[in-house]
Amino acid sequence: MNNKYSFDIVYKVGNKKYSCTSTECDHFSLVLSEKDNVLSLSILPKGAVSFEKFNIITPYAFNNNNKIFVNGYQSWTDSMEYEPSWKMTELSRSMEFYIKHSFGKSMGLAKSGDSTFWSFPRKSGVFYGWSYGYVRTENNIDIFGSLTEKYGYTVVTFDCNTNNIIISKELEGVTYTKESKLLEFAFVSGEYDTAFDEYFKLIGIPCRETKRRCGYTTWYNYYGNITEAIVNNDLGSIVNQDTKFDCFQIDDGYQQAIGDWLITDKKKFPNGMKVIADNIHKSGMIAGLWLAPFAGVPHSELFKNHPDWFIKDKKGRPYKTGHNWGGFYSLDIYNEGAREYIKHCFDVVLNEWGYDLVKLDFLYGACVLPMHNKSRGEIMTDAMDFIRECVGDKMILGCGVPMFPAFGKVDYCRIGADITENWVNKNTIREDCSNPHATSNSIFRRHLDGRAWMNDPDVFFLREENMKMTFDQRLLIAKINSIFGSLLFISDDIKNYNNKQKQALIDTFANKDINVKKAEFSKKDIIKVDYIEDGQEKSFSFNIRNGEQY
Repeated sequence: MNNKYSFDIVYKVGNKKYSCTSTECDHFSLVLSEKDNVLSLSILPKGAVSFEKFNIITPYAFNNNNKIFVNGYQSWTDSMEYEPSWKMTELSRSMEFYIKHSFGKSMGLAKSGDSTFWSFPRKSGVFYGWSYGYVRTENNIDIFGSLTEKYGYTVVTFDCNTNNIIISKELEGVTYTKESKLLEFAFVSGEYDTAFDEYFKLIGIPCRETKRRCGYTTWYNYYGNITEAIVNNDLGSIVNQDTKFDCFQIDDGYQQAIGDWLITDKKKFPNGMKVIADNIHKSGMIAGLWLAPFAGVPHSELFKNHPDWFIKDKKGRPYKTGHNWGGFYSLDIYNEGAREYIKHCFDVVLNEWGYDLVKLDFLYGACVLPMHNKSRGEIMTDAMDFIRECVGDKMILGCGVPMFPAFGKVDYCRIGADITENWVNKNTIREDCSNPHATSNSIFRRHLDGRAWMNDPDVFFLREENMKMTFDQRLLIAKINSIFGSLLFISDDIKNYNNKQKQALIDTFANKDINVKKAEFSKKDIIKVDYIEDGQEKSFSFNIRNGEQY
């Protein structure tokens, strides 16, 4: 065994619990190898073994000049750099207790995150994230990252108090009876962009799309209250403007119920969804449509007719996978009936209705519970492979999805929380709507853009209607999206824009040559960005808590 690794393992054989601190244990052996800074690990069980904790510990000398990035569980989860003396604080003890007990648990509250199955650190100097993370000193970084999550999710914890990095495997629900790979993990060092280029080269999944797009989505002005008349009005507003739009996306609200994607609400869309796609195409844009392909609410025809297609708890009861829409369930992707239904929905939406892009939301629901002797990470990996198979060569905008399993499977992906009309953070769960989280994530997940997919930082607002932010706060979000994002969407009816708003839209959508030199916390809550735009050096600072720019 390489002496730079130690182990902290808790496992079960039958109903008895054991612990292990080496590669040789009474009930299994671990085969560990390292070549070219890639660590591989397999298990050789001597019987049936399951794991409650699986930690690999390696030393690392932190110092006060380090910045530590940890990647949140899924699209919406807060992700940022920390200093070694800071503390992760985005989940309160009271909220953590609430979501794990009684009403919060039964309603599916916080199932979108990791708080139901992973412990949140409660002391300064300890930071954890999913699949990968890094330690930065100036512009040089040390990346610690998984190369695949098909064996189970990998959690990377940076413990600055003990000068250790803990590589954990989340293996709940799996019993091992034969030789199995558990880990492929890389250590990459170098200048920021060069190191991430190397890391994604090792992962071996190319970015599917490289085109920056500008467009419109119905959600952030009308939410679920869209109608055919509203869509035609805003489509007409865009067509009659000089600003170039690439995409027009219909979001939630066209369907009869969540899950019934092919049953259009005839009162709201009397001519159906194909006519909408045709009109968008006539306007010279690609047509996008929102779906949550794994989700179904209790009153949907899907759930009422096929409750057996959905994920169940250990007692065989349908399991709430989220609290949206009053609580919803998610399809079991290994159920053949569910798979055929999902395939059919995509076939109709993409080939009969003619949509070019699907925004696929609440994807995390596929893996909220381990099942079929598969871990959450393996399930999510299978789910994203299945989705790509269904969509074929059409485009996917991923959202609400655990990050690594979507690498190379989606063309665009949300990398932060939903934007709101007010800057204030709701401060409930880490996946909640939050302008502080959205802007911070856009900046600190910038390394995914053009490597895993093209980044979607969520919309920006320029309108005055239905708005509680100042115009300066709205311009700040537009600037951040323009610098760090590759999918720039609005939800405004732009015929109401004045000249100042029109010019701001033109400036935000404009294709610029941007090179980010540095983006970091200059002090607590204050982010400073240094960048070059079309050959000109620029910088700005802002407070992520209130959107005040300096």
